[in-house]
Amino acid sequence: MKTRLFEPYTIKGVTFKNRVAMAPMCQYSAKNDGLLQDWHRVHYVSRAVGQVGLIITEATAVEPRGRISDRDLGLWNDTAIKPFSELIQQVKAHQCKIGIQIAHAGRKATILDEAIVAPGAIPFNDQSPVPLELSESEIRVVVSAFGNSVRRAVEAGVDFIEIHAAHGYLINQFLSPLTNKRTDAYGEDRSLFLKEVLEEVVRYTPEKMPVFLRVSAEDYVEGGNHPEEICRLLGPIKHLIDLVHVSSGGVMENAVIKMYPGYQVSFAETIKAQLKLPVMAVGMLESPELAEGTLRNGSADLIALGREFLRNPYWPLHAAKTLGEEIGWPEPYQRARI
Repeated sequence: MKTRLFEPYTIKGVTFKNRVAMAPMCQYSAKNDGLLQDWHRVHYVSRAVGQVGLIITEATAVEPRGRISDRDLGLWNDTAIKPFSELIQQVKAHQCKIGIQIAHAGRKATILDEAIVAPGAIPFNDQSPVPLELSESEIRVVVSAFGNSVRRAVEAGVDFIEIHAAHGYLINQFLSPLTNKRTDAYGEDRSLFLKEVLEEVVRYTPEKMPVFLRVSAEDYVEGGNHPEEICRLLGPIKHLIDLVHVSSGGVMENAVIKMYPGYQVSFAETIKAQLKLPVMAVGMLESPELAEGTLRNGSADLIALGREFLRNPYWPLHAAKTLGEEIGWPEPYQRARI
């Protein structure tokens, strides 16, 4: 049987050997310098051995105050280039493509000894510190930090870039009316900050390198963003985006999210239909039949798995067997082939 899940997929100048992606998942295993450790090398390379088509590394901060935690990865100085380059080469040795998710946590940062920032002085919850409101000149500094982090990622050898605009982190905070109460240009046009980030990113990415954007398509709170509003915000800047990685939630702590297999697929469908851009679906899609069906019915172009890859680094090998597809196994594992 020829499956959609295990057929190649090309975006710009990059061809993925299959349509299975490893979604970004924080490992909280770096030291305070943000540099890769042995844990990260084992974690990511083992999934490449398991025949995933593309890996998106965990959220990697553009500046120290932009980390979700003080054990997150960072790309805020050139010291990080060499460790990332070594990891990237190890992953590519298994014919797997790899990109880095470039991020800034904004008001959701839980780091020590750093003043956190946001579009406005609105804390995430009662236990969170009140963030400092970014001035327009400070916004330009953060935009530049995104660009420089992408420059370092490109120098390290990534195949693609993903910009994190989801889950209530800084770009998402600008996009959502629940967290962006500004009265300047960044409030009048909630996509302006993202536009400036993407324009800076494009400056540092080769012409044939794809730029992914991860978004929260649904805030799950009255007065927040919904898929149609995300499409409205992204429409004027979609020429800067090659694929939308469609997630949801994270902006407000009180959001009620009913999770079930495929619960975010309809959001991906809406964005794909309205923006005419490729989309990656994510959200409890670990059933091989559900993942395959999501691709076959045109709801998405790629499938991302998160927690399932924490449980099972070799999910693609098992999924191929379930779907009756023959895919290559690593030579040292041939005698265990199922």
